[in-house]
Amino acid sequence: MSGARMNALATLRGQIERIETAEVVHQHDRVALGHDEVDSALKGGLARAVIHEVFCEGRQGTAATGFVMGLAGRVSRRRPLLWVRQDFSELETGALSMSGLAEIGLDPRRVVMVRAADVESALRTSADALACDALGAVVLELWGETRQFDLVASRKLTLAAQSSGVTGLMLRMAAQPLPSTAETRWMLRAAHSPPGPAWSAWGAPRFDAELLRNRHGPCGRWIMEWKCDECQFSEPSTYPQPVAATPAHRSDSAVLRRAG
Repeated sequence: MSGARMNALATLRGQIERIETAEVVHQHDRVALGHDEVDSALKGGLARAVIHEVFCEGRQGTAATGFVMGLAGRVSRRRPLLWVRQDFSELETGALSMSGLAEIGLDPRRVVMVRAADVESALRTSADALACDALGAVVLELWGETRQFDLVASRKLTLAAQSSGVTGLMLRMAAQPLPSTAETRWMLRAAHSPPGPAWSAWGAPRFDAELLRNRHGPCGRWIMEWKCDECQFSEPSTYPQPVAATPAHRSDSAVLRRAG
């Protein structure tokens, strides 16, 4: 066997050893999401120091973005969050709203936005960021099918995450899942609001989350509700908001007349 092949084989063996060692070190480093059934399927919560993939159809981009924001808020440990997206993503989905981040419970001052010119730049930036242990999480947002994100690129991101302890979140819009080294893979859709009067239907964000891949547990599909004040997910509540009682000193007809 030639020297070049021996060196390549040694390099691959070293990479495999680092992956296996990192898995042992970080296998118990999980954060509970707040939804009991989901946390049970994830063996206690979402694993840190690995890569998680979130897929959605193009029209479900807003729901998937909100879900990823929730995941990032749970795993970032109040450290800075780096969000990498392609330049043209804002043309497809619009810019991320800092007030929206605050309303969902994330501190906009901890969010650093990076706009990459192309997929190669986005992947390179994400790999460098995942190697920085000062960050809490890195979100890589890619739109559409991208041949540049293959199994080799996925392994590179996973190795960087495992070496630093930083969690990577892949947000893939309008794309089909391909082989990767991701710990989990989700398909996201917006969940229906609970039935009721229109004036009371505005409540906590709800997600129809399907776990398509789980390396260390079962898969499933759940309705997950995000609690903005607690900054965690939960089972969907029957009544998302309290209803004010009718004033005792006023009749129902008087209330209706005033409303009209």
